[in-house]
Amino acid sequence: MKIIALNGLLGYGYSEIGLKNAFAQNPDVIGVDAGSTDPGPYYLGSGKSFTDMGAVKRDLSLALPTAIERKISFIIGTAGGAGSAAHVAILLGILGEVAREYALSFKMATVYADVQKDYVQDKFEDGKISAMGNLVLTKESIEQSNRIVAQLSIEPVIKALDKGADVIVCGRLCDTAIYAAPAIRAGYDPGLAFHMAKIMECGSMCSEPLSASDVMLGEITQDSFTLTPMNPIRKCTVLRVAAHTMYEQTNPYYIYEPDGVIDLKNSVYEQINEKSVRVSGSVLQPASTKTLKLEGTREAGFRTISIAGINDPNTIAHVDEIFDGVKTFVAENLSHIERGDYTLRMRKYGATPSDIANGCEGNLGVVLDIVGATEEISTAVCAVARARTLHYDFEGRKSTAGNLAFAYSPSDIKMGPVYEFSIYHLCEVEDTMECARIVYGGYKNGKAY
Repeated sequence: MKIIALNGLLGYGYSEIGLKNAFAQNPDVIGVDAGSTDPGPYYLGSGKSFTDMGAVKRDLSLALPTAIERKISFIIGTAGGAGSAAHVAILLGILGEVAREYALSFKMATVYADVQKDYVQDKFEDGKISAMGNLVLTKESIEQSNRIVAQLSIEPVIKALDKGADVIVCGRLCDTAIYAAPAIRAGYDPGLAFHMAKIMECGSMCSEPLSASDVMLGEITQDSFTLTPMNPIRKCTVLRVAAHTMYEQTNPYYIYEPDGVIDLKNSVYEQINEKSVRVSGSVLQPASTKTLKLEGTREAGFRTISIAGINDPNTIAHVDEIFDGVKTFVAENLSHIERGDYTLRMRKYGATPSDIANGCEGNLGVVLDIVGATEEISTAVCAVARARTLHYDFEGRKSTAGNLAFAYSPSDIKMGPVYEFSIYHLCEVEDTMECARIVYGGYKNGKAY
């Protein structure tokens, strides 16, 4: 079975020669991831995408019409960047534009992964939710959540394929499910399928030169899988393939998925030609308890920042003193604002005071980062903190002008609403489909039905 990864993320782009070569391989499936939690909680919370819609349309327009013509299944995971219903709607809008412009006809399944607060509260009360880190879950944090999604696995994709869907648009989905689901459905070993999917999910990141913006072919057989980049300028190597196997994993011998753990202790990597690497020996240890990861966000206030630079060695040497003094000044002079209504962080990038003390020259970047309960509070705190940092006096200071060189005018930049994760936990489930909802439809000569 031949499966194509269009690229590492829809909207990142890919080479047209790579796509042409991929279609020449007569693939059975084309998959592409369209989202991630890597950019943080803002995009889930806001309902916005972190990829450019024009770039997403370009990636779809080049590949989808030919896939439909050749009856190649097309699977999209974590639509719109974060996979909530709002994000799925963004992707469906672009998909509809492409379908109309090319008068496409295809059956479609839309997989939603949104979870209601009542569902999470019930699981929480039943002791079915466990932390993945230090984030504490409470009834209050669940209730404060504005969006909650479950990271689904292979089952909804397989069900949609069984129903004859040509195009599958998924909400929040494990990256591996995009590529593992069709292979497992076709009867291939799940350990090999998940291992292959884990490497393919980032496009050509397992090649030299590596790139998330290019096309990768995965071919699975009964006892191995082979990876080959479709752009002639790239090649897979054992080092790159093995290295990307460890990507995002805490243990180099295990890949953790909702369906279990892929044991890599006996995996074998072979360079079979200049461009291709074959992998064998990977085994799935099925999970004794089924779980899905829940991701939820809540609004945490409004952010205002100010970005500046310092290249005076004496100022850099006193920067920690300046920061402490500014925080004290802000607290005293803005005492009418409740201290709990804002946070003031002063971040340093580049040369450090110890670098300067040791005779090193360099520049120091400074970011004033204020999150307030309201936009008015965040801008007020930023204005006072920025002004005080600019003119703060310290021992040995010769200039009466400013300490900072601002990168932008206006110096205070309103960033808008801030979101934080309220839920980032594992949830025990009886059935991994219990958080999934599938809606079937499609297009006939570019018209939705």
